[in-house]
Parts: sequence; structure tokens; C-alpha cells
Amino acid sequence: MDHQSSLSIVCLGALGWEGTVNEKRTIDQVFRPFIGQTPAIPGDEIISKSAMADNRYEKLDLAAASLSLDDVEIDLTASHQGNAIQSEWNKRTLICRWIQENNLNEAYDYIVFDCPPATKIVSQNAIAASHCFVIPVVPEAVMERGAPHLRQMIRSGIDNRLKALAVVGEVDPRPIHVPDTQLAGVVITRIKTSRGYSGYTNDHTQHLRSLKELWGPALVEPYVVDGVGVSEALSEGVPVYDLAHTQNVGGRNLHRQFVQLTEDVKRRIDSI
Repeated sequence: MDHQSSLSIVCLGALGWEGTVNEKRTIDQVFRPFIGQTPAIPGDEIISKSAMADNRYEKLDLAAASLSLDDVEIDLTASHQGNAIQSEWNKRTLICRWIQENNLNEAYDYIVFDCPPATKIVSQNAIAASHCFVIPVVPEAVMERGAPHLRQMIRSGIDNRLKALAVVGEVDPRPIHVPDTQLAGVVITRIKTSRGYSGYTNDHTQHLRSLKELWGPALVEPYVVDGVGVSEALSEGVPVYDLAHTQNVGGRNLHRQFVQLTEDVKRRIDSI
């Protein structure tokens, strides 16, 4: 691919993207061979090239997920193939294998996984192939406790477990596997604004203070304010930048916040 005009990016697992309606062209297909639903791991035909119609995003490709990915997850949990250790390793490195066999590392500057922060095997596959991860949080009590738990789970429950499987069993090598996935940053989203001194509601100000103490320099700025502009962009199936002319996005500077946030996150990722 031509990397000179702009960065090439593929986003994997974007649930609900309306451009992909054929389930045979979703990220789900990477997992189906292991559970016996398809004969072989797919090629890059599941990626929708230049998925966004606007030529400003011609270097952005997408491989969407479908709602049936939850069903695949249940089948993955219950499925085994051959040796127990090899089976556990294989089911957690299916994405690594797919990236490797299709030379996606050479085709793209960045591969981005959009997945839930859960203990699901599908999410573990994403972590196994990732150099770093970003945690989006809302400054609330649940998120304040949940984000540290997620970081520890990735370190001990996913990375360390995969490294142990690789050492104990004679597993198939996966050059794409990343043994230690690093935290790139914690991103504040949907922070509620107020006319008070801090500019935020009392509750969010309190939890933001705690998050700063907990995460320190790992906390990424700016903080994206809560608003309907993002929901409107999702409903229209366009990036938030495309609604800069509207009151709910441009009027609240949401598009500029996302630009600044993306630039900071990219710097952090590039430094890892």
C-alpha cells in the first residue's frame, strides 16, 4: 500500500457499522474455523477497503463485527482441539494467526481493535496481538475501580497466562503475538460540564481528582465532554469530524477535542 499520502489504518471489530451487512465479511469469520463452523481461516476479503465514502478516509479500512460474535464467544469457550495446552493457545491467538497469514502488519501502519473490556476470549485475542491498549473511562465510581482491575487483568489474566502456555506447551509459534501489552493511556470521555469553578459537575470533579491521583501522566488530555453530538454522528454513520458544522459538535468543540485527543494518543502509541 502507498504510505506516503497518509497513514493506512484498519479497524477490526467495529460493532454496528452499517457498511458491512454480509456476515461472511466480518471479523467473526476468524474464529469460526476453531469451532468447526467454517473449514479454513479467512483471507483479507473480510476487510472492507476504503470503507468510508468520503475520500478523506480512503486509507481507513474496516472489518466489522456482527451481533453473532457473542454466540461465537460461547462456542469458543466450550470448544477444544487436540492437546489441552495447544488448544488453549490456539483459541487465544486466532487473530495473531490471521494477521500473520495475511501479512496485515506489512499492509497497514496501524491495526486498531475495538472490543469490550471484558474477559472474553475474543478480547483476549485482541490483547494477544496488541502492543498497547487504551482505556476509556467516565469519571464515575464504577469506572474508577474498574479501570485498574482491567489493567491488572490484562497483565496477569491474559499476558501472563499466554506466556505460561507458550513456555509449558510445544505450541505453534506466533510471531505476531505480543507478550507484554502496554498501557498507552487512560482517556476521559463523557465528562459532564457545569458553570462551576472547575467547569465540571461536582461528582465528576471529585472522581476526576481521584483518577488524576491514580493514573498520573497516564491520563490523556483533553477530556471529551458529554454531549449528544457523538450519538448523532453514530446515528448518521459518520465520524464526529464530519459534523463540525453542527451546534452539538462544532458548537461544543467536540471535533477539536477528538483531534487533540487522537494526536496525544498517537504520540503515546508511537513511543511504545
